Amino acid sequence: MNALAATSRNFKQAAKLLGLDSKLEKSLLIPFREIKVECTIPKDDGTLASYVGFRVQHDNARGPMKGGIRYHHEVDPDEVNALAQLMTWKTAVANIPYGGAKGGIGCSPGELSISELERLTRVFTQKIHDLIGIHTDVPAPDMGTNSQTMAWILDEYSKFHGYSPAVVTGKPVDLGGSLGRDAATGRGVLFATEALLAEHGKGIAGQRFVIQGFGNVGSWAAQLISEAGGKVIAISDVTGAVKNSNGLDIAKLMKHSSENRGIKGFNGGDAIDPRSLLTEECDVLIPAALGGILSKKGVLILPDILANSGGVTVSYFEWVQGFMWDEEKVNNELKTYMTRGFRDVKEMCKSHNCDLRMGAFTLGVNRVARATNGTAGFVVICG
Repeated sequence: MNALAATSRNFKQAAKLLGLDSKLEKSLLIPFREIKVECTIPKDDGTLASYVGFRVQHDNARGPMKGGIRYHHEVDPDEVNALAQLMTWKTAVANIPYGGAKGGIGCSPGELSISELERLTRVFTQKIHDLIGIHTDVPAPDMGTNSQTMAWILDEYSKFHGYSPAVVTGKPVDLGGSLGRDAATGRGVLFATEALLAEHGKGIAGQRFVIQGFGNVGSWAAQLISEAGGKVIAISDVTGAVKNSNGLDIAKLMKHSSENRGIKGFNGGDAIDPRSLLTEECDVLIPAALGGILSKKGVLILPDILANSGGVTVSYFEWVQGFMWDEEKVNNELKTYMTRGFRDVKEMCKSHNCDLRMGAFTLGVNRVARATNGTAGFVVICG
Protein backbone atom coordinates (compact mmCIF):
# COMPACT_ATOMS: atom_id res chain seq x y z
CA MET A 1 0.00 0.00 0.00
CA ASN A 2 1.48 3.37 -1.02
CA ALA A 3 1.65 6.36 1.31
CA LEU A 4 -1.44 8.09 -0.10
CA ALA A 5 -3.60 4.95 0.14
CA ALA A 6 -2.45 4.29 3.72
CA THR A 7 -3.08 7.88 4.82
CA SER A 8 -6.50 7.98 3.17
CA ARG A 9 -7.41 4.66 4.79
CA ASN A 10 -6.61 6.03 8.24
CA PHE A 11 -8.59 9.20 7.49
CA LYS A 12 -11.65 7.25 6.35
CA GLN A 13 -11.52 5.04 9.44
CA ALA A 14 -11.35 8.15 11.64
CA ALA A 15 -14.21 9.77 9.71
CA LYS A 16 -16.31 6.65 10.27
CA LEU A 17 -15.62 6.66 14.02
CA LEU A 18 -16.58 10.34 14.16
CA GLY A 19 -19.71 9.82 12.07
CA LEU A 20 -18.81 12.56 9.59
CA ASP A 21 -21.24 13.49 6.85
CA SER A 22 -20.17 11.98 3.50
CA LYS A 23 -19.99 15.41 1.85
CA LEU A 24 -17.75 16.78 4.60
CA GLU A 25 -15.60 13.65 4.47
CA LYS A 26 -15.03 14.11 0.73
CA SER A 27 -14.32 17.82 1.20
CA LEU A 28 -11.68 17.14 3.86
CA LEU A 29 -9.95 14.51 1.72
CA ILE A 30 -9.61 16.50 -1.50
CA PRO A 31 -6.61 18.91 -1.55
CA PHE A 32 -7.25 22.65 -1.74
CA ARG A 33 -4.68 23.01 -4.54
CA GLU A 34 -2.07 20.87 -6.30
CA ILE A 35 0.85 22.57 -8.05
CA LYS A 36 3.30 21.00 -10.50
CA VAL A 37 6.05 23.07 -12.11
CA GLU A 38 9.04 22.59 -14.37
CA CYS A 39 12.34 23.88 -12.99
CA THR A 40 15.10 24.20 -15.61
CA ILE A 41 18.52 25.42 -14.49
CA PRO A 42 22.00 25.75 -15.98
CA LYS A 43 24.39 23.23 -14.43
CA ASP A 44 27.92 24.25 -13.46
CA ASP A 45 29.24 22.66 -16.67
CA GLY A 46 26.96 24.85 -18.81
CA THR A 47 24.39 22.17 -19.71
CA LEU A 48 20.71 22.55 -18.90
CA ALA A 49 18.86 20.23 -16.52
CA SER A 50 15.12 20.06 -15.88
CA TYR A 51 13.44 18.96 -12.66
CA VAL A 52 9.80 18.66 -11.59
CA GLY A 53 8.65 20.49 -8.48
CA PHE A 54 5.45 19.93 -6.52
CA ARG A 55 3.47 21.78 -3.87
CA VAL A 56 0.25 20.31 -2.52
CA GLN A 57 -1.84 22.63 -0.35
CA HIS A 58 -4.26 20.33 1.43
CA ASP A 59 -6.41 22.34 3.85
CA ASN A 60 -6.54 25.84 5.37
CA ALA A 61 -9.60 25.62 7.63
CA ARG A 62 -7.52 26.14 10.80
CA GLY A 63 -4.99 28.62 9.46
CA PRO A 64 -2.25 29.08 6.83
CA MET A 65 -1.10 25.84 5.24
CA LYS A 66 2.18 24.53 6.62
CA GLY A 67 4.63 21.88 5.52
CA GLY A 68 8.16 21.13 4.44
CA ILE A 69 9.87 21.07 1.06
CA ARG A 70 11.94 17.97 0.39
CA TYR A 71 14.60 17.31 -2.24
CA HIS A 72 14.75 13.61 -3.09
CA HIS A 73 14.91 11.57 -6.27
CA GLU A 74 11.76 9.63 -5.34
CA VAL A 75 9.52 12.66 -4.80
CA ASP A 76 6.24 12.07 -6.63
CA PRO A 77 2.68 13.49 -6.57
CA ASP A 78 1.18 10.68 -4.47
CA GLU A 79 3.86 10.98 -1.78
CA VAL A 80 3.56 14.77 -1.60
CA ASN A 81 -0.23 14.51 -1.49
CA ALA A 82 -0.10 12.01 1.38
CA LEU A 83 2.39 14.09 3.35
CA ALA A 84 0.33 17.26 2.83
CA GLN A 85 -2.74 15.49 4.18
CA LEU A 86 -0.75 14.20 7.16
CA MET A 87 0.37 17.77 7.91
CA THR A 88 -3.28 18.84 8.15
CA TRP A 89 -3.97 16.23 10.83
CA LYS A 90 -0.57 16.73 12.52
CA THR A 91 -1.00 20.48 13.04
CA ALA A 92 -4.50 19.83 14.38
CA VAL A 93 -3.24 17.17 16.82
CA ALA A 94 -0.58 19.64 18.02
CA ASN A 95 -3.37 22.24 18.25
CA ILE A 96 -1.44 24.94 16.43
CA PRO A 97 -3.31 27.25 14.02
CA TYR A 98 -2.10 25.84 10.73
CA GLY A 99 -3.44 23.73 7.92
CA GLY A 100 -1.41 21.23 5.92
CA ALA A 101 0.83 21.39 2.85
CA LYS A 102 3.92 19.68 1.48
CA GLY A 103 6.29 20.23 -1.41
CA GLY A 104 9.29 18.76 -3.09
CA ILE A 105 11.54 18.54 -6.11
CA GLY A 106 12.50 15.27 -7.74
CA CYS A 107 16.29 15.52 -7.58
CA SER A 108 19.31 13.96 -5.89
CA PRO A 109 20.69 16.84 -3.78
CA GLY A 110 23.94 14.99 -3.04
CA GLU A 111 24.75 15.06 -6.76
CA LEU A 112 24.23 18.82 -7.09
CA SER A 113 26.71 21.54 -6.15
CA ILE A 114 25.76 24.27 -3.69
CA SER A 115 25.37 26.77 -6.54
CA GLU A 116 23.17 24.33 -8.49
CA LEU A 117 20.97 23.78 -5.43
CA GLU A 118 20.66 27.53 -5.01
CA ARG A 119 19.64 28.04 -8.64
CA LEU A 120 17.12 25.19 -8.40
CA THR A 121 15.61 26.60 -5.20
CA ARG A 122 15.32 30.09 -6.63
CA VAL A 123 13.67 28.87 -9.85
CA PHE A 124 11.20 26.78 -7.84
CA THR A 125 10.40 29.82 -5.69
CA GLN A 126 9.85 31.95 -8.81
CA LYS A 127 7.29 29.41 -10.01
CA ILE A 128 5.29 29.27 -6.75
CA HIS A 129 5.88 32.66 -5.08
CA ASP A 130 2.37 33.92 -5.79
CA LEU A 131 0.85 30.79 -4.20
CA ILE A 132 2.73 30.86 -0.88
CA GLY A 133 2.80 33.61 1.73
CA ILE A 134 2.76 34.52 5.42
CA HIS A 135 -1.00 34.04 5.70
CA THR A 136 -1.38 31.49 2.89
CA ASP A 137 1.25 28.73 2.88
CA VAL A 138 4.46 28.70 4.92
CA PRO A 139 7.18 26.23 3.78
CA ALA A 140 9.87 24.70 6.02
CA PRO A 141 12.86 22.35 5.65
CA ASP A 142 12.40 18.64 5.10
CA MET A 143 14.44 15.73 3.76
CA GLY A 144 17.31 17.02 1.65
CA THR A 145 16.73 20.68 2.56
CA ASN A 146 17.87 22.85 5.46
CA SER A 147 18.02 26.38 6.84
CA GLN A 148 20.13 27.53 3.88
CA THR A 149 17.39 26.38 1.49
CA MET A 150 14.87 28.44 3.48
CA ALA A 151 17.19 31.47 3.30
CA TRP A 152 17.25 31.18 -0.51
CA ILE A 153 13.44 30.91 -0.64
CA LEU A 154 13.07 33.94 1.66
CA ASP A 155 15.47 36.01 -0.43
CA GLU A 156 13.84 35.09 -3.76
CA TYR A 157 10.29 35.56 -2.41
CA SER A 158 11.25 38.97 -1.01
CA LYS A 159 12.25 40.17 -4.50
CA PHE A 160 8.59 39.90 -5.48
CA HIS A 161 6.81 40.77 -2.23
CA GLY A 162 9.24 42.76 -0.08
CA TYR A 163 11.11 41.46 2.93
CA SER A 164 8.88 38.79 4.47
CA PRO A 165 10.80 36.70 7.05
CA ALA A 166 7.69 34.81 8.19
CA VAL A 167 7.11 33.32 4.71
CA VAL A 168 9.27 30.33 5.74
CA THR A 169 10.29 28.76 9.03
CA GLY A 170 13.42 26.79 9.83
CA LYS A 171 15.50 29.79 8.74
CA PRO A 172 19.01 30.57 10.00
CA VAL A 173 18.81 32.27 13.40
CA ASP A 174 20.46 35.37 11.93
CA LEU A 175 17.48 35.75 9.57
CA GLY A 176 14.83 35.38 12.25
CA GLY A 177 14.94 31.64 12.83
CA SER A 178 14.24 30.15 16.23
CA LEU A 179 16.75 28.77 18.67
CA GLY A 180 16.12 25.08 19.21
CA ARG A 181 14.50 24.53 15.78
CA ASP A 182 17.25 22.20 14.53
CA ALA A 183 16.70 19.79 17.43
CA ALA A 184 12.94 20.30 17.66
CA THR A 185 11.65 17.17 15.92
CA GLY A 186 14.08 14.90 17.77
CA ARG A 187 13.31 16.65 21.06
CA GLY A 188 9.60 16.24 20.36
CA VAL A 189 10.18 12.50 19.96
CA LEU A 190 11.83 12.50 23.39
CA PHE A 191 8.94 14.38 25.03
CA ALA A 192 6.27 12.22 23.38
CA THR A 193 8.11 9.06 24.44
CA GLU A 194 8.40 10.38 28.00
CA ALA A 195 4.64 10.96 28.07
CA LEU A 196 3.94 7.44 26.78
CA LEU A 197 6.32 5.78 29.25
CA ALA A 198 4.92 7.84 32.14
CA GLU A 199 1.50 6.31 31.44
CA HIS A 200 3.06 2.97 32.36
CA GLY A 201 5.02 4.20 35.37
CA LYS A 202 8.33 4.28 33.53
CA GLY A 203 10.86 6.87 32.42
CA ILE A 204 13.53 7.20 29.75
CA ALA A 205 16.35 6.15 32.10
CA GLY A 206 17.20 2.48 31.89
CA GLN A 207 15.08 1.74 28.81
CA ARG A 208 16.70 0.13 25.75
CA PHE A 209 16.19 2.03 22.49
CA VAL A 210 16.63 1.04 18.84
CA ILE A 211 16.61 3.89 16.32
CA GLN A 212 16.07 3.45 12.59
CA GLY A 213 17.67 6.44 10.87
CA PHE A 214 20.48 8.77 11.93
CA GLY A 215 19.71 11.97 10.07
CA ASN A 216 18.57 15.15 11.79
CA VAL A 217 15.70 13.55 13.71
CA GLY A 218 17.35 10.24 14.57
CA SER A 219 20.66 11.74 15.67
CA TRP A 220 19.02 14.37 17.89
CA ALA A 221 16.65 11.79 19.37
CA ALA A 222 19.58 9.47 20.10
CA GLN A 223 21.61 12.26 21.70
CA LEU A 224 18.76 13.53 23.88
CA ILE A 225 17.62 10.04 24.91
CA SER A 226 21.19 9.16 25.87
CA GLU A 227 21.51 12.37 27.90
CA ALA A 228 18.25 11.46 29.70
CA GLY A 229 19.68 8.10 30.77
CA GLY A 230 18.28 5.90 28.02
CA LYS A 231 20.44 3.17 26.53
CA VAL A 232 20.56 3.34 22.72
CA ILE A 233 21.66 -0.18 21.75
CA ALA A 234 21.27 -0.16 17.95
CA ILE A 235 21.07 2.42 15.16
CA SER A 236 20.88 2.22 11.38
CA ASP A 237 21.19 4.66 8.49
CA VAL A 238 21.51 4.35 4.72
CA THR A 239 25.13 3.14 5.03
CA GLY A 240 24.63 0.35 7.57
CA ALA A 241 23.72 -0.53 11.14
CA VAL A 242 25.58 -0.90 14.41
CA LYS A 243 24.73 -2.54 17.75
CA ASN A 244 26.18 -2.43 21.24
CA SER A 245 24.12 -4.18 23.94
CA ASN A 246 25.82 -2.04 26.60
CA GLY A 247 24.76 1.15 24.84
CA LEU A 248 26.34 3.08 21.98
CA ASP A 249 28.47 6.15 22.66
CA ILE A 250 26.25 8.61 20.78
CA ALA A 251 28.72 11.50 20.85
CA LYS A 252 31.42 9.36 19.24
CA LEU A 253 28.93 7.91 16.74
CA MET A 254 27.83 11.41 15.70
CA LYS A 255 31.45 12.45 15.20
CA HIS A 256 32.13 9.32 13.14
CA SER A 257 28.99 9.82 11.06
CA SER A 258 29.87 13.44 10.34
CA GLU A 259 33.43 12.60 9.31
CA ASN A 260 32.53 9.51 7.25
CA ARG A 261 29.10 10.51 5.89
CA GLY A 262 27.42 7.63 7.69
CA ILE A 263 27.70 5.20 10.59
CA LYS A 264 29.31 2.40 8.58
CA GLY A 265 32.70 1.46 10.01
CA PHE A 266 32.01 2.75 13.53
CA ASN A 267 34.20 0.75 15.93
CA GLY A 268 32.12 1.35 19.04
CA GLY A 269 29.81 -1.57 18.31
CA ASP A 270 29.20 -4.57 16.08
CA ALA A 271 28.04 -4.12 12.50
CA ILE A 272 24.66 -5.78 11.86
CA ASP A 273 22.35 -6.20 8.87
CA PRO A 274 20.15 -3.06 8.71
CA ARG A 275 17.24 -5.30 7.72
CA SER A 276 17.44 -7.00 11.12
CA LEU A 277 17.15 -3.74 13.07
CA LEU A 278 13.38 -3.95 13.50
CA THR A 279 13.72 -7.39 15.07
CA GLU A 280 16.30 -6.38 17.68
CA GLU A 281 15.02 -6.88 21.22
CA CYS A 282 14.40 -3.51 22.87
CA ASP A 283 11.93 -1.53 24.99
CA VAL A 284 11.37 1.32 22.53
CA LEU A 285 11.76 1.31 18.74
CA ILE A 286 12.00 4.64 16.92
CA PRO A 287 10.29 4.94 14.51
CA ALA A 288 7.47 2.47 15.01
CA ALA A 289 7.57 1.11 11.45
CA LEU A 290 5.42 -1.68 10.03
CA GLY A 291 2.53 -0.68 12.26
CA GLY A 292 0.14 -3.49 11.31
CA ILE A 293 2.66 -6.23 12.11
CA LEU A 294 3.78 -4.66 15.35
CA SER A 295 0.25 -4.13 16.65
CA LYS A 296 -0.50 -7.80 16.09
CA LYS A 297 2.43 -8.60 18.33
CA GLY A 298 0.95 -6.50 21.12
CA VAL A 299 3.43 -3.64 20.72
CA LEU A 300 2.17 -0.21 21.79
CA ILE A 301 2.63 2.25 18.90
CA LEU A 302 3.07 6.01 19.32
CA PRO A 303 1.76 7.46 16.01
CA ASP A 304 4.02 9.58 13.84
CA ILE A 305 1.57 12.49 13.54
CA LEU A 306 2.05 13.00 17.28
CA ALA A 307 5.62 11.77 17.81
CA ASN A 308 7.24 13.88 15.08
CA SER A 309 5.17 17.05 15.52
CA GLY A 310 7.96 18.82 17.43
CA GLY A 311 9.38 20.38 14.28
CA VAL A 312 6.19 22.05 13.13
CA THR A 313 5.41 23.13 16.70
CA VAL A 314 8.71 25.01 17.02
CA SER A 315 8.13 26.35 13.49
CA TYR A 316 4.95 27.87 14.92
CA PHE A 317 6.96 29.39 17.77
CA GLU A 318 9.35 30.89 15.18
CA TRP A 319 6.41 32.25 13.17
CA VAL A 320 4.87 34.13 16.12
CA GLN A 321 7.97 35.35 18.00
CA GLY A 322 7.85 39.12 18.18
CA PHE A 323 11.32 38.96 19.70
CA MET A 324 13.61 35.95 19.97
CA TRP A 325 12.86 33.45 22.73
CA ASP A 326 15.79 31.89 24.54
CA GLU A 327 16.29 28.18 23.91
CA GLU A 328 15.09 27.16 27.36
CA LYS A 329 11.72 28.84 26.74
CA VAL A 330 11.43 27.16 23.34
CA ASN A 331 12.13 23.73 24.82
CA ASN A 332 9.78 24.24 27.78
CA GLU A 333 6.94 25.37 25.51
CA LEU A 334 7.59 22.41 23.22
CA LYS A 335 7.33 19.99 26.14
CA THR A 336 4.02 21.58 27.15
CA TYR A 337 2.60 21.16 23.64
CA MET A 338 3.86 17.58 23.20
CA THR A 339 2.59 16.46 26.61
CA ARG A 340 -0.79 18.11 26.07
CA GLY A 341 -1.03 16.53 22.62
CA PHE A 342 -0.46 13.08 24.09
CA ARG A 343 -3.10 13.71 26.75
CA ASP A 344 -5.62 14.86 24.12
CA VAL A 345 -4.95 11.74 22.02
CA LYS A 346 -5.48 9.51 25.07
CA GLU A 347 -8.87 11.17 25.66
CA MET A 348 -9.92 10.37 22.09
CA CYS A 349 -8.78 6.78 22.59
CA LYS A 350 -11.10 6.50 25.58
CA SER A 351 -14.01 8.19 23.76
CA HIS A 352 -13.78 5.96 20.68
CA ASN A 353 -12.25 2.81 22.18
CA CYS A 354 -9.34 2.82 19.73
CA ASP A 355 -5.54 2.61 19.69
CA LEU A 356 -3.20 5.59 19.83
CA ARG A 357 -2.83 5.87 16.06
CA MET A 358 -6.57 6.07 15.48
CA GLY A 359 -6.92 8.29 18.54
CA ALA A 360 -4.51 10.76 16.92
CA PHE A 361 -6.32 10.64 13.57
CA THR A 362 -9.75 11.11 15.14
CA LEU A 363 -8.43 14.04 17.19
CA GLY A 364 -6.91 15.76 14.15
CA VAL A 365 -9.80 15.05 11.78
CA ASN A 366 -12.36 16.17 14.37
CA ARG A 367 -10.63 19.51 14.95
CA VAL A 368 -10.36 20.22 11.22
CA ALA A 369 -13.99 19.17 10.65
CA ARG A 370 -15.17 21.53 13.41
CA ALA A 371 -13.18 24.39 11.91
CA THR A 372 -14.53 23.59 8.44
CA ASN A 373 -18.09 23.70 9.76
CA GLY A 374 -17.40 27.01 11.48
CA THR A 375 -18.03 25.70 14.99
CA ALA A 376 -14.50 26.33 16.21
CA GLY A 377 -12.25 29.28 15.51
CA PHE A 378 -8.56 29.55 16.30
CA VAL A 379 -6.45 31.87 18.38
CA VAL A 380 -2.77 32.61 17.81
CA ILE A 381 -1.11 32.33 21.22
CA CYS A 382 2.19 34.18 21.28
CA GLY A 383 3.47 33.28 24.72
